[in-house]
Amino acid sequence: MIPLATPTTMLADLAPIDLAELTGRAALQTRFDRKYLLPAAEVPGLLAGLDPGTQVLEIDGRRSFRYESVYFDTPDLVSYRLTAHRRRRRFKIRTRTYVDSDLCWLEVKTEGTRGGTVKHRLPYHPGDSGTLSPGRTFVDGILATLGTGGGTGLAFASTLTTSYLRSTLFLPTTASRATIDLGLCWEGGHGARLELPGLAIVETKTGSTASHVDRLLWSHGHRPVAVSKYATGLAALRPELPCARWRRTLRRHFTPDAGTEAPPSSSPPSV
Repeated sequence: MIPLATPTTMLADLAPIDLAELTGRAALQTRFDRKYLLPAAEVPGLLAGLDPGTQVLEIDGRRSFRYESVYFDTPDLVSYRLTAHRRRRRFKIRTRTYVDSDLCWLEVKTEGTRGGTVKHRLPYHPGDSGTLSPGRTFVDGILATLGTGGGTGLAFASTLTTSYLRSTLFLPTTASRATIDLGLCWEGGHGARLELPGLAIVETKTGSTASHVDRLLWSHGHRPVAVSKYATGLAALRPELPCARWRRTLRRHFTPDAGTEAPPSSSPPSV
């Protein structure tokens, strides 16, 4: 079991927000995602710098939640390769299980207009998280909208499983969210496994305007990076795959000592 660097004390200082209110105020199924990789040890400092109005998702007294995602791809990894080569009609298919509440969704993520991410979701039985069969019609319908002939005829199978501990922040000034993922683990076929307990993934999910969390991270030298839990994780487990898009990220962060280096100094991105 990976030791989890849970920033419990800092999260306890934030006001709570329940799931219904969070969904109503910051649903953002169409959104712009920025991802940052930083040492897990820096997370408490990040939380200490948040705006006073920031809230944290709380359900049944919990503020950090276990997630498990199973990603599906074809034998020739069409989803991976579309992402690796930045094709406009790329997609990702996964089940996401909220382990603590035993809830599951089938999700298809596609590329929206102007580079935004669009997430399509279907309630799913947790016992079916490792198979697409009950939701295949849903998946094929979404893929058909991409103009590639849909998913009919494509054979999808589970390719990668990720697990982590997530805390979700609500940022009222931009009506947006940020997530902090710790205890990161990837599992592929044939016993392949990667654990990165020293690394945190912070993701901001906004409209077109950068959030306070983005600007706070920039002020500490962190910049958005090209990283995909599915594609970058699979590339780390299978080094023979094309990975030019994530090569720098893999070398710097997806190693046993990840999370021990200071970020390079550079100017903040313009938004």
